Amino acid sequence: MVHPSGPGNSTTLLGGLEALCVYELTTGGQLSLINRLDRETSGIVLVAKHKKAASMLGKAMERREYRKTYHAIVWGWPEEDRYTIDGPLLRKGEVAESPIWVKQTIHPEGKESRTIFEVERRFEKETSNGDRFSLVKCLPQTGRMHQIRVHAQEAGHSIIGDKIYGPEERCYLDFIETGWTPALQEVLLMNRQALHASGFGWGDQDWECALPADMKDFLRETPEESP
Repeated sequence: MVHPSGPGNSTTLLGGLEALCVYELTTGGQLSLINRLDRETSGIVLVAKHKKAASMLGKAMERREYRKTYHAIVWGWPEEDRYTIDGPLLRKGEVAESPIWVKQTIHPEGKESRTIFEVERRFEKETSNGDRFSLVKCLPQTGRMHQIRVHAQEAGHSIIGDKIYGPEERCYLDFIETGWTPALQEVLLMNRQALHASGFGWGDQDWECALPADMKDFLRETPEESP
């Protein structure tokens, strides 16, 4: 988790950073997370170390000045190399019953949401739950909760490991009850969604973050790649 969401939360990114930046915090500094990632998404997080920077960077976020790039491994081979999903998002519980409070859904009354997807690699890999997968670059044009994950599902190519927007939302409920199990591994293939914030830019600044080990491992075993 990037920041505490309630009393008794486990270790968070913000808490770890505060432990590292004791000097800044004891000399008038204040840490603020400018962008936030879902708990099981890896990658770049921009952090301000004082209020002035937080205000400046926060306003830039409101003006959508940041360039954001994600990479995801999805089920199947999309027909097109580049495609866009325009789907307004809101919390599903606002318009229908949902056993998962945080689950988002596409609905005409939701907030404008748009994601561009670009297929970088199609490959085959024998698994217990499919053999065709793709590495996809994701370019969110807006910044809604779970946006890329919902739009990937809407495109018909969910992100592997996604407990909510993957093969069956029951996976999330089972995980909350039992923790990670061999049965969940067989269905989801990875113990978290294979989604990574790989690039972040603002003005003349650009930051990049290579794919993490678990995603590289999934990509490594490719018996036969498509043309």
